[in-house]
Amino acid sequence: MRGARYNLPFRRRREKRTDYKSRRALISSGLPRLVVRGTNKHMTVQLVEANPTGDKVLASANSTELAKKYGWKIHCGNVPSAYLTGLLAGVKAKGKGLSEAVLDIGLRKASNGGRTFAALKGAVDSGMEIPHDEKVFPDDSRLRGEHITNYAKTLAKDPEMYTKRFSRYVATGMKMEDFPRHFEETKNKILQGNVEAVKAS
Repeated sequence: MRGARYNLPFRRRREKRTDYKSRRALISSGLPRLVVRGTNKHMTVQLVEANPTGDKVLASANSTELAKKYGWKIHCGNVPSAYLTGLLAGVKAKGKGLSEAVLDIGLRKASNGGRTFAALKGAVDSGMEIPHDEKVFPDDSRLRGEHITNYAKTLAKDPEMYTKRFSRYVATGMKMEDFPRHFEETKNKILQGNVEAVKAS
């Protein structure tokens, strides 16, 4: 007697960690994948090349680098942070001679204007060529954190509530009303770092 015959799916498919149909389509492009992943607190953006022996990371950026290397004083898991992380990943990729990629969002459903597409916008603004529809990008005011600034201004009339809501930033001397300026300063530091790297090469 013979038992039941069936093909056991790949482990990552069983665990719902990889969509192999989507992965095959991305790999068939022949381009590195711009892999965007996020948690509540951080964002990671990587340029990944498919390889028979395992994926190879060609360039990578994590939002924690924004604070450690570029003086970012804001939460590392929001839309502006996602944009800057994408920008940094793109700058690193360009520095290694990479100029094209395709977006890989994994199994998560991304919404227009969200962090995933903010990271994509950052990578595109670094000079990388990545197929996209501009309708999915957050508007510039949201990238600059103006919505957070407006919220802070509404709380400014109640100093106690303002301090309670933004205690983490008050402790560092960061005024939320200065969010857009801080964003632009951090963005310029990332881009300037790329210029200096080119000059040194």
